[in-house]
Amino acid sequence: MSSPNTTAPRHIRLTSHSGGTGAPSLLWGAANPAVRGPVVGTTTSREHRNVIGTHSGSYSVYRALAVAAGALSRSHKADLTNTSPTDAIGPYPQWSDPERIVSLDPWGAMVADVFAEELKAGVDIRPTIAVTKAHVILPEVIEAVQKGRLKPDGKMLLPSGAAMVTKAAIEPVWYLPGVAKRFGCTETDLRRVLFEETGGMYPELVTRGDLEVFLPPIGGQTIYIFGSPRDLANPEVELTARVHDECNGSDVFGSDICTCRPYLTHAIEECIRGAQPREAGGRGGVGLIAYSRKEGRALGEVTKFLVYNARKRQVGGDTADQYFARTECVAGVQDMRFQELMPDVLHWLGVRKIHRLVSMSNMKYDAITQSGIEVGERVNIPDELIPADARVEMDAKMAAGYFTPGEVPDARKLKETKGRELE
Repeated sequence: MSSPNTTAPRHIRLTSHSGGTGAPSLLWGAANPAVRGPVVGTTTSREHRNVIGTHSGSYSVYRALAVAAGALSRSHKADLTNTSPTDAIGPYPQWSDPERIVSLDPWGAMVADVFAEELKAGVDIRPTIAVTKAHVILPEVIEAVQKGRLKPDGKMLLPSGAAMVTKAAIEPVWYLPGVAKRFGCTETDLRRVLFEETGGMYPELVTRGDLEVFLPPIGGQTIYIFGSPRDLANPEVELTARVHDECNGSDVFGSDICTCRPYLTHAIEECIRGAQPREAGGRGGVGLIAYSRKEGRALGEVTKFLVYNARKRQVGGDTADQYFARTECVAGVQDMRFQELMPDVLHWLGVRKIHRLVSMSNMKYDAITQSGIEVGERVNIPDELIPADARVEMDAKMAAGYFTPGEVPDARKLKETKGRELE
């Protein structure tokens, strides 16, 4: 197979200096997309680049492998014909607030329309958000239909148990001044630490202060909307929502050491019921699941599995009173999800009020409310859905401040709550 690199220049293109004078301007927070300008992370026309990094988040590394292997041409540009969103989302007032949205591009799904002239002129602009429709089929939802907890309405929920949704995939786009402010540090310190802790992957972080937007090589998020997407922005329409952080072991494979999958599927059932018409037993509102790629509290699965072993092998067994301590011993920190950036997706959707938040997390609740979004009722996971081995995690979290309508475990209870051994 011939490599697309054979005709490429052999010199190295450094990123420590300006790549050209033809880059579109980028004014974060401008209400008009023409004034705001496109996010251009292309590698095909480097003179047009106006950000640090490249599109596709963590998948940019796979793109590099495809180019190196000769499977992808360096000069390929996406044909965006018929890729437009299935549902219109925004624009909303939050889009023009440079402090309200700092971790995604609110215009990212509409580039083919709002930047049509730039595309026509040859600027390689890629969408960072895609909106489509899907059927969601889960055994837990099918069971809910069979047991009568959910009633098919033929439109939102089919007799087969398939739920009709609008879903969107969102890649991270960081406005560095805004991100620094969220975390209470200076932009200079943020840039330097990002540069140093990625092994110097992006020199532009410290050499190109004129570039304020960064496309980090991390996972993004997916949202699932039950009902009309436009109802999300109407505080008069009841919104049932869950913000969920990735847990591959439980979400996909059903590991019972945590409550992630049962809480997620319970939230999906609540979202379906919340969005269904009242005549079908629903609440006549809208539902939302926001799913973020933050595996193992953003510590990663390797660290998570090491912690599992440490918990199960410690003297006295896996007890709730040592739950957070064992994570910190291995990782150096209890949790790296840092929910400060999480509300951005809610603001992109125009959300101003969540009537029913299906979450017990104090960190998520605080981040949402402190961002200006009102939260009404909080919905905890029913006790019967908590796996026996996950009681350790649940009791530890409730003692640490997670919401619960019941009794908060005391020190004695935490010592008594114990998980099974490895064997």
